Amino acid sequence: MIRSLYYSPDEGIQTDLKVAEFAHILKSKKGFLWVDFEATPPETDEPILREIFGFHPLAVDDALQESHVPKLDDWGSYLYIVLHAVIFDHQNEDHVDTLELDIFLGDNYIVTHHDQRISGIEKVWGSCLRDDRFWRNGPDYLLYRIADEVVASYMPVVEALDDEIDHTEDQVFEKPTEQMLERIFTLKRAVLHLRRVIGPQREVLNKLARDDYKVIESPVKVYFRDVYDHLVRLYDLTESIRDLVSGALDTYLSVINNRMNDIMKTLTIITTFFMPISFITGFFGMNFFQPVATLQSWTGKLAFFITMVFFFSLPLGMLLWIRRKGWI
Repeated sequence: MIRSLYYSPDEGIQTDLKVAEFAHILKSKKGFLWVDFEATPPETDEPILREIFGFHPLAVDDALQESHVPKLDDWGSYLYIVLHAVIFDHQNEDHVDTLELDIFLGDNYIVTHHDQRISGIEKVWGSCLRDDRFWRNGPDYLLYRIADEVVASYMPVVEALDDEIDHTEDQVFEKPTEQMLERIFTLKRAVLHLRRVIGPQREVLNKLARDDYKVIESPVKVYFRDVYDHLVRLYDLTESIRDLVSGALDTYLSVINNRMNDIMKTLTIITTFFMPISFITGFFGMNFFQPVATLQSWTGKLAFFITMVFFFSLPLGMLLWIRRKGWI
């Protein structure tokens, strides 16, 4: 889907312009144009981007054919920017997924390209339709609004990860299972993936806020600095969440080790209780049959009764002795 918005002080806001009108609008310099490409085939987009907008083939190839981490390329008369939006997929084992957003920013236009619907783009698009104040500060201000909405989508993901880690920590103490260990590693991968996106994106906003570019006016840089500050705080939050995940993993391993120690302790106690009995039965053989020698008294009922009392008393006595020592 290719959609467009055009704003000029004289004509106001126009929507769904024809592709053939783009070239005339770009030359007029009276207003500025926003063209959004969503899930369109490269063979449709490439002629528009190369012939009408005049973008360099390498920049077009980066936008249409390749996936990149967040970055910024200065092509003189325009900027090529890659930003990433994020979503937290509860249905897919709490997986953090990234949605790449390619942006071309010129003097009187902004072009966005993405393969999936991005909520930040939809919010800014709707705001531009309702209120022409979004257009009055130029395309660089509109880029700020888009970047701000994209970065704002990070906070719900960070909060969701934090809640999942708290829930997992509670379950670790109640009933640790192998599936829980899987879940901890899934959350750890999600946090690391989020950090790998926020880090480069933070540098992109830092460049927009501090470096000199032809298509960005100085008064707008302060807005990019505000988005950069948000990303710095988000990066610090992901650092704390990573520590929480590592702490949850350590807690899980500690609980499992304690349970294993309790099991080994119980088995050792049982073995210790029956060790003297095994020794005695092994030594004497416990044969209550008529012997060849004159030892009839050893096979009588009295001897059998005394032996059984001894066998039952010995583990009980050892249990009392072990409890008195404080070993259990």
